[in-house]
Amino acid sequence: MHTTSSLAALRQWLEANHLDGMIVPRADAWQSEYCAPYDEKLAWLTGFDGSAGLALVLKDKALLFVDGRYQVQARVQVNLDDVEIHHLHNEPLAQWLSQNVKEGTRIGFEALLMTNADFQQLSATPCELVPLNTSPFDTLWAGRPAAPAGLIREMPVEVSGESSADKRQRVAKILAENNADYLAITLPDNIAWLLNVRGSDIPTSPVPLSFALLNRDGAVEWFVNDNKLSKLSDTVKEAFTISPQDAFIGRCQQILQGKRVMVDADSAPVALRFAIEPQGEIVWQTDPITLMKAGKNSTELAGYRECHHQDGAAWVNFLAWLSREVPQRVAAGKPLTELDVQAQQLAFRERQPGFIEQSFATISASSSNAAMCHYHSSEVSNKPIGHDHFYLNDSGGQYHNGTTDATRTLAWGKVEPQQRLHYTAVLKGFLSLITLQFPSGTQGHQLDAFARRPLWELGLDYDHGTGHGVGHQLLIHENPHRLAKKVNPWPLVAGNIMTIEPGYYLADSHGIRIENQVEIVESRPGFCKFASLTLIPIDLSQVELHLLNDQEKQWLDDYHQQVRDVLSPLVDSDARPWLFEATAPIRVNR
Repeated sequence: MHTTSSLAALRQWLEANHLDGMIVPRADAWQSEYCAPYDEKLAWLTGFDGSAGLALVLKDKALLFVDGRYQVQARVQVNLDDVEIHHLHNEPLAQWLSQNVKEGTRIGFEALLMTNADFQQLSATPCELVPLNTSPFDTLWAGRPAAPAGLIREMPVEVSGESSADKRQRVAKILAENNADYLAITLPDNIAWLLNVRGSDIPTSPVPLSFALLNRDGAVEWFVNDNKLSKLSDTVKEAFTISPQDAFIGRCQQILQGKRVMVDADSAPVALRFAIEPQGEIVWQTDPITLMKAGKNSTELAGYRECHHQDGAAWVNFLAWLSREVPQRVAAGKPLTELDVQAQQLAFRERQPGFIEQSFATISASSSNAAMCHYHSSEVSNKPIGHDHFYLNDSGGQYHNGTTDATRTLAWGKVEPQQRLHYTAVLKGFLSLITLQFPSGTQGHQLDAFARRPLWELGLDYDHGTGHGVGHQLLIHENPHRLAKKVNPWPLVAGNIMTIEPGYYLADSHGIRIENQVEIVESRPGFCKFASLTLIPIDLSQVELHLLNDQEKQWLDDYHQQVRDVLSPLVDSDARPWLFEATAPIRVNR
């Protein structure tokens, strides 16, 4: 549990600077899902280290707002005597401020860490938002990690499928159509895609933290620190004007007078608005690169398919090892633990050609730990893996030609009947969506309920989305597409890469999730379907098979046949018997 000394230090700083409170988001200047240690201010302040949330620190109380994924985790990590937990979406900060603070309450914030969209919402509350000239964490956070300085490498056109010059001209054409002079790019994955580079500032997120200005003629000024550039060839560096990262805001103030600048309304820091508005004009629009990069070209799609073959082989080697080791270790009284298992899984992945690193921190969760759907094991929380409970593994890899993400929930004995029913409902939801044919251009929220219906029929639900986009050796959660209850206005079309991952979580008991990464492909004129990229057997040992219909059983048999055919030449010889047993038709030995 976190101590409160950091909260006390921040309150002293606020009083010295004549502020009534401060908003501390779990964010960096790029709104990264996974931050560098240097930017983990919320974790330092409260102890909560999840990937989404924010704190409001006032003189007499502190509030932590987190979404449904982290309601359990937050209560474990923070000191509940000093921090109130609220739901980020059901009772958001703007609503709380409107109902609880007096007019003129001075609330400080860092303008590089708050989006313009959030600033507009909070501006409608009674408080006075005060942008800070300096960050209190620069002085209060003793032993703060150094700012990231990961080296940047080229993404060759043989893997990206399109040159940076061609990409820049495509974006420049959109600027011309919108009568805009510049595009201000603040999303690191958009910059990486546009410039055909990849970075290493944040583990598992191969994007360089930087900013960019794209001129209407296709020229780019790239704001990136030169200590990251030693791996890039002169040819790559000479294609752009390179300036220091910290010069970005000042440069916008300097050159954009009288210019029309396209700025992403959802992700750009409000500091950019403050820099441009006094002298230029902002064209508020989603960064066109976001949708452009979500439509994968044929080279990228081929890379996804190939790396999933490699990742599937690693998974099968891992699962075959688990099937041998779990019973033996339980019988010997020395069961495997979550940390043992995730280390061994990484070792299997590291043997695959083209593997670079994990695509996110592995979720290796046994029994009740799996009820925290974004749980990460530690020496303190590490649980054994045994016969009478579920084990959930959500993991993926960054390969030289693509990115993978998959989840399997496993058991090596008989779990309780209620848990078997929950597992069957999750599987039926997964099958309902992955077998769906839908009109091209359908939006993600229009599909979400297909995966939830079997759970809804039991009076159950899950508090996270059903799927997300996946970048091409980029971010594991790629905008703009989502499958979720919340409206997502972006059309799903052939060439998009998504996940399908329904789940169910019962606090202090168990968690279940089944996830495949999928490619959206044309099925018939005007319609699309999901083609599975993930090739990993689905554990049917805990399924109430009589609750599956013939179509569901046929899909599972066909899928397992594909898994067996593709992976059997690629897996270790001692894993092959397990693969054949795990992919046997349902009518055989079930």
